[in-house]
Amino acid sequence: MSIYARTFKISFALLVLILTRSVAFAASPSVTAVLSNSQPAIGQMVQLEIKVNGANSANVPETISIDGLEIHQTGTSRQFEMHNFDVSSSVTYNYTILPLKAGHFKIPAQTVRVGNDSLHTPELVLNVAQGSSSSGSSAGSAQSGQSTAASKLAFAELVVAKKDAYVGEMVPAEIRLGFDPRAHGRLEDGPELSSQGFTTQKLQQPRENLETIGGRTYQVYTFKTAIAAARPGKFEVGPVTAKAVVVLPRRPSTSPRTRPRSPFDLFNLDDPFSDPFFSDPFGSMGERTELPIRSETATLNVKPLPTNAPPNFSGAIGNFTMAVDAKPKTVQVGDPITVTSTINGRGNFDRMNGPALEDERGWHKYPPSAKFKQDDDVGISGEKTFEMVLAPNEKKSAVPPLVFTYFDPIKENYVTLRSDALPIQVEGGAAPAPSVAAAPAMGAKPATPPTPAAPVVAPTAKPQDILYQMSDLGRVRSFTPIYARPVFWMAQLAPLILLLGFVGWKIRQAKIDNRDAQRVAALRQESSELLRKLRRGELSPQEYFSSASRVVRVKTALAKNVNPNAVDAETAAKAFDLAEDERAQLRTLFERSDELRFSGSGNGAGAISNDEREEVLRLLESLRV
Repeated sequence: MSIYARTFKISFALLVLILTRSVAFAASPSVTAVLSNSQPAIGQMVQLEIKVNGANSANVPETISIDGLEIHQTGTSRQFEMHNFDVSSSVTYNYTILPLKAGHFKIPAQTVRVGNDSLHTPELVLNVAQGSSSSGSSAGSAQSGQSTAASKLAFAELVVAKKDAYVGEMVPAEIRLGFDPRAHGRLEDGPELSSQGFTTQKLQQPRENLETIGGRTYQVYTFKTAIAAARPGKFEVGPVTAKAVVVLPRRPSTSPRTRPRSPFDLFNLDDPFSDPFFSDPFGSMGERTELPIRSETATLNVKPLPTNAPPNFSGAIGNFTMAVDAKPKTVQVGDPITVTSTINGRGNFDRMNGPALEDERGWHKYPPSAKFKQDDDVGISGEKTFEMVLAPNEKKSAVPPLVFTYFDPIKENYVTLRSDALPIQVEGGAAPAPSVAAAPAMGAKPATPPTPAAPVVAPTAKPQDILYQMSDLGRVRSFTPIYARPVFWMAQLAPLILLLGFVGWKIRQAKIDNRDAQRVAALRQESSELLRKLRRGELSPQEYFSSASRVVRVKTALAKNVNPNAVDAETAAKAFDLAEDERAQLRTLFERSDELRFSGSGNGAGAISNDEREEVLRLLESLRV
C-alpha cells in the first residue's frame, strides 16, 4: 500500500471520528434555566435565561402566564465552541420578568422541544418584596418636572453572590450601572459602595454590553469587586451611589401635552423617548442634566469563625491546595536552601501568611518573601508563592514538612495541609580526626633469609686485612641494598602518613575558616540591608518591628558567635551590657514584634510615628559589634 493511500485512510478515519463525536454530542441536548435575581422588589426587572445545550435552535414558549408577573421574551443568542475535536453549540432565550405585586411565585417547568425530544426546565421560585412601582434598583429622581422621565433613563444594581458568610471571607459582588443609550448618559462620579464594617476590593475597569430590560435597551457597565466583613452580625451592604449626566427633552411650562404611546413602553409605563426631541439628531431640543443614581442595599449575615482553630491558623479563608519544593538538594552545613511553597485556590489571598515548618529545630530560618498571581478580576482566585530560605545548623536528611491551615466556608471547618518531608543531603560538620599508622620498629629483622657467611681463615693464620674484619662482624648478615629492603619502605611510610594527615587537616581547617567567614559576611550584609530598609521608613508596622528585632538578633550573633534564631531580649541585653532603660526598650521592641507577627498581617495596628522610628534606630545603632 502506498504512503498516499495510508494517509488518505488515516485522514478519513479521523474525519469519521470527529463527525461521530459531534453527532453523539449533538444527540443528547439538555436545558437549564436561571434567574438574575430571585428576590426582587415590586417593579424591579428580573432576567430569565433558558439555555439549550447541544442544539442550534429549539421551540420555547413565547409567553409565560403567571398571575402577578408579566413575562416577555426579549431576545435570542447562539454560541458554537470546539474543544479537542468536540463541537458544541447552544442557544439562549432571554425573558424579562416584571413583578406587579408582592408574594411568593413559582415559575413552573417549561417544555422545550428540540427536534423529536421534549425537554423540561427546572421549576424556579421568585420571592417579590414590597417596593415602589418602579425598579427597586433604578435611578433616583432628577430635579423639577424631569424626575419622571429621568427615573427611567438609568438604573443601579448591587448583586452580592451570597447572603451568608464568615468573618474575613471574600464574597464576590457586582455593581451594575445601566443607561438608555438614546439619552447619551455619561458617568461623572463613582460608583461608590457604602459599607460599614467591611473591606472592599478595588473596582476594576467595567465590562460593557447592551442588555434588553423590560423591552428597552440599556448600555450596562458591570464592575466586579469583593467584600469581606471584619466582625460578625447582620449588615446592610450598600447602597451603590453614582452621578451621571444625561440629555433630557425641554418641557414646556404648561401641562403635559398628549402624545401617542411609545412602542418601547411594553409595560404601560411612561416613556420620555416618545418626545419629538429624540428625533432631533443634534439634540437642539434637549438639555444636559445631572442625574444621581442610587441602588438598594443588600443584606449579608456574617457568622463568626469557629473557636477550635488550630495553633498555626493565620486567617486564610477559602479553598486551597499546596505544593512544596526545595533547592538545592545537596549542601554543606550552614549553606542556604530555598524552600518554595505555592498556595493555589480561591479565597482571601491578601490576608494569607505562608506555611510554617513543622519542626524548626536545627534550622536557621530567614523571613519569607511572597508574590501573588491572580486569575480573576478582583484577586480572590489565583496562586500565591512563598520563598523561605533555610540554613541547616547540623547534618540533616530532609527538610521538615510544611503545614498550612485555612478555614473552608463551604465545609464549615478548618483544614490543615501538610507536605511531605523533602529529602536532602547535608554534608560537613565534625569529621573524625585522621589516624596515624605506627611506624615499624627499626630493629626488626628482615624477612629475607641470611646469606651464607663468607669463609673464615683459620685462627692460626688469621690475616689482618679488611676482608677479615668484615667477615668477622656478626651483625652483618646480608649485602642486599637497603632501598631494596621492606624495612626501608616501612620506615618511609610513617612520615608520609603524617604529612598527608597534616595536609588534610589544613584543608579542612581552611574550609571551616572560610565557612565561618562566609557566615559572618552574610550576617553583616543582612544587618546592613535591614538597617537601610528601616531608615527608608516605607515598611508596615509588622515589617518594621520584625526587621528591627531581626537586626538585634543578627548583631548579637556576630558579637557572641551564637545562632541568631536563639537570641531573645535578655540574651541581647547581656551580650551588649545594656543599661536598665535600654533593656526596657529592647524588651518593648521584641514584644511589639511578636504582637504584630502573631496578630495576622498587622490588622488593626496603627502607623509608626517618626519619634518612635528614631528611638528604635538609636537603639539599634548603639549595639556596636
